[in-house]
Amino acid sequence: MKDEKAGARDLVLGEQRGGVRILVLNRPDRLNAWTNELETRYFELLEEADEDPEVRAIVVTGAGRGFCAGADMDGLASVSDQDTSATEKMLRELQRPRTFPLTVRKPLIAAINGATAGIGLVEALYCDLRFATPEAKFTTAFARRGLPAEYGLSWILPRLVGQSCALDLLLSARIFQGEEALRLGLVDRLLPRDRVVDGAVAYATDLAENCSPASMAIIKAQVFADLDRSFSESVAAADDLIIESFKRPDVAEGVKAYTERRAPEFPSLPGRG
Repeated sequence: MKDEKAGARDLVLGEQRGGVRILVLNRPDRLNAWTNELETRYFELLEEADEDPEVRAIVVTGAGRGFCAGADMDGLASVSDQDTSATEKMLRELQRPRTFPLTVRKPLIAAINGATAGIGLVEALYCDLRFATPEAKFTTAFARRGLPAEYGLSWILPRLVGQSCALDLLLSARIFQGEEALRLGLVDRLLPRDRVVDGAVAYATDLAENCSPASMAIIKAQVFADLDRSFSESVAAADDLIIESFKRPDVAEGVKAYTERRAPEFPSLPGRG
């Protein structure tokens, strides 16, 4: 049992660089293919990072040649052999919902170093920003596995690339690479393979050192809420948030740091509990 727990911990590795927590999906021999055990460990570490006051931003990447090549095909085959009720039971027993990364309050940045497919693409799109290599290969994959667009991909993808481009990528499940992903708006930066993680960490470090954790968490929540609100509703909600912001120390510290020409010392986010 002890060895099994150690093995589960090794499925995702963690490293701290200043105010940035780096999480590494760690099944390189399988291009970091997704399993329930890897998901559980990844979500555990995401939650720990979200609660840790020393962490201001998070970078996720993959070990070896891939980011995440989708669901582990051995596991997918075993699920397809089960009856529907057994599959539904398995999904219900997962410790956290598959959309859990969207609830993380801190900036979450994907450093996409290689193959990114299916649920691996979903996880990359659950991040707030994506840095990738030109050689990275992407595919939605689902239509070629007899599956629907899973876990909200049919909601997220059109909002990033537009309806017709999203349908192209979903219906064809074709492979495309980093240059096209950047052109479509699927990724935000292209960097050489040996610099993609460091580039993402450098960006995250700037956020960690210069931006208010409270402001970033609120802005993330605003952006998601505003997807289903009118402009006037968004403005009204922002007005309320402005009033609330003056009750926190961050505004005074941000102004003082600017006038004194120094780095701000913003307080950490409080724990959720």
